Amino acid sequence: MSAEPNAVLSNDYPEVRRGHVLFRAPSQPVTYALLVVASAALAGLLWLPDVPKFLEGFLVAGILPAFIASVATTPICAALGGRLEFHRSVFLALTVMVVVVALAAVWRLAWAADPSIVPGLTYLGVFLVGPAFWFRHSSLYGVSRPSHARMLLPSLLQPVLYLAGFFVLVPPTATLLEMAAAFFALGFIAAVALVRASDRPIRREFGYSGVSLIRPLLDHVSQRDPEASEALEAFFLKGAIPGNVQARILAFSRGGSVKATVALPTVHPGPFAALGSSDLPHKLSEKLGPSAGTVFVPHTPCDHDLDLPSDAEVDRVASALRELVASLTETGSSRASSLISPYEGSLARAQLLGNVVLVLVTQAPKPTDDIAFSVADRIVREVAQEGGPRVVLVDAHNSYVEGQGDILYGTPMAEKLVVDTKAAVRAAVAAARDGPIEVGVAVRKGYSIGRDGIGPEGFRALVVRAAGSTTGYVLIDGNNLLIGRRDPIVRSLLERVDVAEVLTTDNHVVHEVDGGINPVGERYPLSGLIRESRATLEEAIQNLEPVSVHFGEKNVPDVKVLGPNYTARLLTSLGDTLAMFTHMFAATLLLLITSSLVILLVLR
Repeated sequence: MSAEPNAVLSNDYPEVRRGHVLFRAPSQPVTYALLVVASAALAGLLWLPDVPKFLEGFLVAGILPAFIASVATTPICAALGGRLEFHRSVFLALTVMVVVVALAAVWRLAWAADPSIVPGLTYLGVFLVGPAFWFRHSSLYGVSRPSHARMLLPSLLQPVLYLAGFFVLVPPTATLLEMAAAFFALGFIAAVALVRASDRPIRREFGYSGVSLIRPLLDHVSQRDPEASEALEAFFLKGAIPGNVQARILAFSRGGSVKATVALPTVHPGPFAALGSSDLPHKLSEKLGPSAGTVFVPHTPCDHDLDLPSDAEVDRVASALRELVASLTETGSSRASSLISPYEGSLARAQLLGNVVLVLVTQAPKPTDDIAFSVADRIVREVAQEGGPRVVLVDAHNSYVEGQGDILYGTPMAEKLVVDTKAAVRAAVAAARDGPIEVGVAVRKGYSIGRDGIGPEGFRALVVRAAGSTTGYVLIDGNNLLIGRRDPIVRSLLERVDVAEVLTTDNHVVHEVDGGINPVGERYPLSGLIRESRATLEEAIQNLEPVSVHFGEKNVPDVKVLGPNYTARLLTSLGDTLAMFTHMFAATLLLLITSSLVILLVLR
């Protein structure tokens, strides 16, 4: 069954992501092995063919300074109010060595070509402290603590130890000491210039230091550190605006207790990691608690404009949902239909449950992504004006191609969705019959974000038997479903139910691993998705029992949201930051090298 999805990926949408992975640092044993190689390379460039000096230099100017710096930088940073994990300290020591080895190799080649013009290797040994200090200070300022004064000591550690080892073999003169002092000063100036230039785009756009957010971001992603989360929330809250959020629930109860709750707030599950309304399915499931039964949080039609910037705003929405669960009223009708499509090619299918109609939207097998809230709001209002039932819309979010599939207000696709939804609602109402409504639920957890691309809520199945038909919904906690995966999963589900759909929550918690977007199906094989979806559905079928249907909605005013264009502004600023960093990295290094050479020529 994997041939068809692969064909779709290869032929129709070649730009789809294929397991893209960002750079990943090597393990500590590998890093230390590379440190040994780099230390030998540096010593060879400085002292070969003098083998005794090479061996001594390898020890005192190469591996020992790098090893001591890798071990000591972490506690020194901690003592000065910063934080640098040991594995990052080891990797920093290696990258410093790579920088100086590369520069030394160019110098050695130039010296070999014309020793009458290029200063000797003694001067090379002193010259290298400037770039080493520049690289360490730029790195520690961003990753450990954004303070030049506090990061000065750990930044100096490796180059000072290297210089001390170098002077064991090359007796220091007043001139060499003056050069070293000048090179350290130039390295510091270049590091400050690099940091300030890189910080400028976000500071200009948001009035906030972007570099100061690097450490909180690392701590939030790796440790869920409360102080780090507060720092990130403060950044997002500064630009947030008040908005009105609709809290809606569709609940099923049996014997006086709630069996399942479909929570449908007009909130987008972003921006990333567990910040704000990201990881919304897990947060709402926990905040609603056992009294809400099995909680389903599918993706409602909205985009990053309705990201919530803090947990406090999520709490407000969750509180409104809890109030709705605590004051359930029946829909007043036992009429129901199966999930019905009004015609071939419709973007919408609808299922009537009492006097509420659940509308599912997908453009699959074509790309499908966020639906603008304004489009959904128009649909709900127009159906109500025409005397139709209450409408709750769900964005299935189940056919991912990067940058495609959004439905924006005023576009032909939005107009088609309005027409298709009204037709689907009419078809569901026409097909409805009186009779018992049975519901079954099931949950399968224990998946890994990094390994599987699936969030903490795992697979959830909701099966509805009504009007002589059985409809199965499988909700996967993840950020969209890779294109081509939906149809094979649905076909498997249709072997056990009459109508089926697979959905994702659009949970942005999965963005925190390398690869960023991490759609469902990129890491977890199609065969596994079919197996787990089918197994969850089977458990839900075994759980079927008669229920009563309840619906509730509540307006939550003045909830802080990121608002229009915030994400676009942030992404633009991040792009500018990356471009500025790239250019200034090269510019400050070249300026450092050039100015150091001028000083060397003046002082030697």
